[in-house]
Amino acid sequence: MAKPEGRTITIGITGASGALYAQSVLRLLDADRRVSRVYLIASDAGLRLLSTELNTVAADPKKLPSLLIGSAAKKIEYLPNKDIGASVASGSTLVDAMAVVPCSAGALGAIASGIANDLLTRAADVCLKERRPLVLCLRETPLNRIHLENMLRVHDAGATVMPAMPAFYYGPKTIGDMIEQFAYRVLAQLGLPQEKQYRWKGRKE
Repeated sequence: MAKPEGRTITIGITGASGALYAQSVLRLLDADRRVSRVYLIASDAGLRLLSTELNTVAADPKKLPSLLIGSAAKKIEYLPNKDIGASVASGSTLVDAMAVVPCSAGALGAIASGIANDLLTRAADVCLKERRPLVLCLRETPLNRIHLENMLRVHDAGATVMPAMPAFYYGPKTIGDMIEQFAYRVLAQLGLPQEKQYRWKGRKE
């Protein structure tokens, strides 16, 4: 099977707070000409998160991508988390990278332990074993020793641990500014740098 032109990205959403981050990342991916396909996986807690923080509930799960980005999602395909036999569960499926945003401490622990008992954690496990970029946007605070050890384990296995921490040095005016700039940095880690990402140029004293 030939790989489609453009990049293929998997996005996982878990139940940690931060649905706006996922929404922004999906909007950017859908609009990016370098991307041809996006697979979206949400855990049960992730679906509850989308309902709680974005008031987004899809009676038909296939319509979830369009509801999230607010327009026809031409590139995004929703995959049920219980479908452990979906395409991204196999390393033979040609996926370029994956991000879990937001990533709960529970999902982090499952990935760190290799417990791939649903599609989201299996897809992440596939990225690690195939040496593909995996970005985990952890949203948890404060961190206990288990969290810290799991972060080190996934780092050593090849993942990028990218806590959902907004920056302030570029002078954001709104929450939307902070969300968007963080999403730009996530995409840069997936090999899709964005022109609108703020880049520090130094400051003369």
